Amino acid sequence: MTCAIWAAMWTIPPVFRAADGTAYWLDGPEDGPPLVLIHGLGLSSALWQAHLPALCARYRVLNYDLYGHGQSRPAERPLNLSVFADQIAGLLEETVMGPAHLVGFSIGGMINRRVAMDHPDLVRALVILNSPHDRGVQMQQEVEARARQALDQGAEATLQAALERWFTPEFLASNAQTPRQVASWRMQADRASYGQSAWVLAHGVRELIRPAPPLKQASLVMTCAEDVGSTPQMSWDIAAEIPGAECQIIPQLKHLGLLEVPEAFTLPVLDFLQRV
Repeated sequence: MTCAIWAAMWTIPPVFRAADGTAYWLDGPEDGPPLVLIHGLGLSSALWQAHLPALCARYRVLNYDLYGHGQSRPAERPLNLSVFADQIAGLLEETVMGPAHLVGFSIGGMINRRVAMDHPDLVRALVILNSPHDRGVQMQQEVEARARQALDQGAEATLQAALERWFTPEFLASNAQTPRQVASWRMQADRASYGQSAWVLAHGVRELIRPAPPLKQASLVMTCAEDVGSTPQMSWDIAAEIPGAECQIIPQLKHLGLLEVPEAFTLPVLDFLQRV
């Protein structure tokens, strides 16, 4: 059954509020394997809408908003990867879900790696989607410059350029609704939280390169062939640092390929999770 058919059958579950102000949703069979979805910078839990029906058919899915994004309150301390990792640990404790599969997109793929470093007993498997790694000197400087701009000027400062990096020209020309939705998620984010999160995305990647000890969880690393910020080489490098990790490159698409062609991601993720 395709993601489109699943989506037509699925309804949004009620929102819950964690003690730290995190907004989250639970869906799927209560006895299903636990799975946590982690969205990207300036987005929201709604990123996963097309993927949820198929995932919820088998898994107990916890979908939530990062601090200061969507319906979640800002964090009470300065943001870094470990603060975001602790957010997930708190949710798993509050929901009594126990160890879970962690599926993270972009900064979410940095956060789930940080959870595996800080709270390894909470991680069953990692799915790392379109996530950055060692950028090299020039790209690292460019990303940090954009992060400083976001800190100084807010999310709107780099929005149009981001959309052009995230979607193929054909998709932008034929589908105005999805880019508008992405822009609305970005503008909904708390300004200070967005700026801090942009810096975490830029600078935090340094703490994930060649982790010691190496991550040991079963892992799937994916990106798109035309993703200029989370390149195929970065995905291969991430996978090379995790013993036994699998790596898949989706052709043609850019950073938000999981919105352009959801099935290109949902199906490989389901296949991987059902095998581990």
